Amino acid sequence: MNYKELIHIALQLISSPARAWEEIRLEEDRRKVFMAFVYPMIGLCGLSVFIGALMTMGWGGPESFQYAMTKCCAVAVALFGGYFLAAYLINEALVRYLKMSARLPEVQQFAGYAMVVIFLLHIVIGILPDFQIIALLLQFYTVYIIWEGCVKVLDIRMKDRLRFTLIASLLLIACPMLVEWMFNELTVVLN
Repeated sequence: MNYKELIHIALQLISSPARAWEEIRLEEDRRKVFMAFVYPMIGLCGLSVFIGALMTMGWGGPESFQYAMTKCCAVAVALFGGYFLAAYLINEALVRYLKMSARLPEVQQFAGYAMVVIFLLHIVIGILPDFQIIALLLQFYTVYIIWEGCVKVLDIRMKDRLRFTLIASLLLIACPMLVEWMFNELTVVLN
C-alpha cells in the first residue's frame, strides 16, 4: 500500500479533478482502484472513527471499546457496501437510461475515485464529529468531481452529462448512508 500515492491521488482529485481524471483514464488496470485507493481509504475511515469513538467514550472499560468497534464496523460496512451498491446501480443506469453497454470495471474505477470527498469527510468526521453539518455541505463537491470525470473516464455523451452526473452523485452519496442506516438498525435489533 503506497500512502504517498494515495494522498497524491486524493489531493489531485480535490484540487484539480480534470487533470486527475486524465491520469486515471490512462490507467490500464481498472481494478487497481480497489487495492490502491478504495480499500486503504475505507481502512483509514474506520481507523479514524475508531480513534474518535475512543476519544469520545474514554479509554476505560470494555463498553468504550465495544462502542468504538461498532462505530468502526458501521463506517467500514457502509463505505464498502455503499461503494459496490452505487457502482452496480450506476452501471445499471448506464444500460437502462443512457442506452450504453455495461462496463462494470470502468464504473467501479470511476465510482471509487469519485468517492474521494466522502472518504475524506469520514476521516475528518471520525476524529472531529462536531463538523457533521459542514461535512453534509462539503460532500456535494462530489457532484463537480463526477461532472469532470464522467466524460473522460466513462465517455458519457455531452447531452447526457447532467443527467448522469445527478444520478451518479445521488447514488454515491446516498448508498453509503443507506447501508450505514441499515447496519445501525440491525445492530440495535440484534443487541
